[in-house]
Amino acid sequence: MREIRLSVPCRREEARAIRAGDRVLLSGTVYTARDAAHRRLLELIERGEKPPFELEGAAIYYCGPAPAPPGRVIGAAGPTTSYRMDAYAPRLIERGLAVMIGKGPRGEAVLEAMRAHGAVYLAAEGGAGALLASCVEECELVAWPELGPEAVRRLTVRDMPLIAAADAEGGNLYLSGPAEYLASGGK
Repeated sequence: MREIRLSVPCRREEARAIRAGDRVLLSGTVYTARDAAHRRLLELIERGEKPPFELEGAAIYYCGPAPAPPGRVIGAAGPTTSYRMDAYAPRLIERGLAVMIGKGPRGEAVLEAMRAHGAVYLAAEGGAGALLASCVEECELVAWPELGPEAVRRLTVRDMPLIAAADAEGGNLYLSGPAEYLASGGK
């Protein structure tokens, strides 16, 4: 397993170079967006309007962070289940989305879009919202405050610890991991 330092936004070539199983320390600008925000992003795009942030090279974290406690920029910021964004992700990847962050496996349409356009899916540890929040240096509301925790926020992160779960070459830990475990006899 390699350790990769990735800064976002990034070029497609950088996302394409990451392999499933790589440990990724992510730094830079990350946008939070969940189901409702994804739906609104695509509605804007379909109407020919500009989304509230640049998609080219962008990273979206499937997260609805908790309110910030006193003295912190953000509350717990754990990942949500990624397959809920699968209906939207391929079209966002086509328009430049390079990095997705969440938990759980992705559908075939998302994996195909990743292969075709050079995107990567990074897994965040579920239940580690406080650890992940400690990597957030800044948090700014960008769009749709009426969505509460599902509003789009711009996070500035430093060394957010993630694992490349699926890559642009077809590597997928959600398939290879269980197969390796079974081949080892469960050891």
